Amino acid sequence: MNDDNEYPTEKDLLYIQDFDNTKDDICDLIRYVHNIWWMPDWGFKYDSETMDLELHTGGWSGNESIISALQKNKHLFWFWYWQKSLRGGHYWFNLDMYDKLKRHADMRDRIS
Repeated sequence: MNDDNEYPTEKDLLYIQDFDNTKDDICDLIRYVHNIWWMPDWGFKYDSETMDLELHTGGWSGNESIISALQKNKHLFWFWYWQKSLRGGHYWFNLDMYDKLKRHADMRDRIS
């Protein structure tokens, strides 16, 4: 996944950009992001009750690259799930819409 410097590889970023949340399980994407996120214990927070996802980059350019890949996602991840951003690399998403589509009803517990 990450290169020797623990930055996401081009392959990682393309996976995120090309991920099709209309066909594939978005839980796979969120777990993937968690696995390549720098300092996930601090900057990656998922609440299974509210289905809120918080991503905080910590100013690390690798995390910023992941955010950029999510924004460029060809299947509108940003459009469907983004809630707000704050200066300094803070992003909030809500995945409840995905659950309401009944694609994966047990999603709430499968991301954590």
